[in-house]
Amino acid sequence: MSKIKISERIERLDYPIRKYNALARSLEEKGEKVIYLNIGDPLKYDFQPPRELIEEACRALQEGHHYYSSSEGLKELREAIAYKEKTWNKVDIDPKNILVTNGVSEGINTLYAALVNEGDEVLIPDPSYPLYINFADFYDARKVFYRTIEEEGWIPDIDDMRKKITEKTRFIVVNNPHNPTGAVYPKKVLQDILDLAAEYKLPVVSDEIYDAMVFNTEFHSVASLAKSDNIVIGMNGFSKTYLATGWRLGYIYLKGPEEEISNMRTAFLGFLMTRLSAVTPLQVAVARAVYKTGSHLKELVSKLDERRRYSAKRLREIPGFSLPVEPKGAFYVFPRVDLKMNDEEFARQLLLDEKVFVVYGSGFGPLGTNHVRLVFLPPVDVLEEAFTRIERFMRKISS
Repeated sequence: MSKIKISERIERLDYPIRKYNALARSLEEKGEKVIYLNIGDPLKYDFQPPRELIEEACRALQEGHHYYSSSEGLKELREAIAYKEKTWNKVDIDPKNILVTNGVSEGINTLYAALVNEGDEVLIPDPSYPLYINFADFYDARKVFYRTIEEEGWIPDIDDMRKKITEKTRFIVVNNPHNPTGAVYPKKVLQDILDLAAEYKLPVVSDEIYDAMVFNTEFHSVASLAKSDNIVIGMNGFSKTYLATGWRLGYIYLKGPEEEISNMRTAFLGFLMTRLSAVTPLQVAVARAVYKTGSHLKELVSKLDERRRYSAKRLREIPGFSLPVEPKGAFYVFPRVDLKMNDEEFARQLLLDEKVFVVYGSGFGPLGTNHVRLVFLPPVDVLEEAFTRIERFMRKISS
């Protein structure tokens, strides 16, 4: 018997999006064609980074930018991020209050490591991106879900949010555009959240990684609406809108009264020092390309919108699925499924029987039960094949 004991902390982690990757690979090894609708990676389909980004990466490598950078990120990249936030989202940020991370995933880890102690509470949406759930468990905090209203497009319930705040609450998480539902929050809702947070002197953590991926609606950055007494911790990056998922470049920014955010900045940087730095040549490339790129977004949103509308239409045609409101942002759709089994077993059996890989909704929180998350990233012909298989599976289990 092994004497190696695995930590209890690591056993708490459960990442539903990749949980059945090994099963999918085993099916492929047997010659099966698996359609992956589980992971939000545009680069797995017919998307590529802007040409300027690739050219700048090649140039940065050739110039010899192979050294460690500072733990907070290269100054020129932090300045470029400030420019991007100003021009895209109408947010003024001092570059000193920007920290470069290895994707938003590391940003979330940094947030919890720096601000949460055992027994603290974090207020997160239900449903929620799994890392906000996982890191609460990992750091011995208590995750407290606030309701979002499915019939209204998964918009936060402010009254429920207020009821959930206690003296142990450390921050409120807002994910907009929202993963997994594709919701995009109205300006008034965001203002109400900011007013509530200011009343209780709580930071608002605003994850806006899909900020430019919205359809027939307007995106509002939380920080652009913040008042002088608000504290906003922004989470964003280049994986999605710059189509560079594998580059793993994200960032945290802090906005609010200097006396409130200075200690926070020091704490975040203290954690980031332990991993030395983000990838230097890619920081150089992005810092240069930010000023040259942006024109790719129109085509990107147009392609996604076609696939979004097709996916919503097909899901509504399949017996057993319901979709009260179409997604308005990101590239996910989160339908309810009338199941004769729990949603995790549904996702697993769909993969086994029809070789379509979706994510079970309960992995995103209690309100995700009896839902599944699908990406609408593939071309329409691939989506058509996927929905044909899903419909066949639904008819089989319903008969």
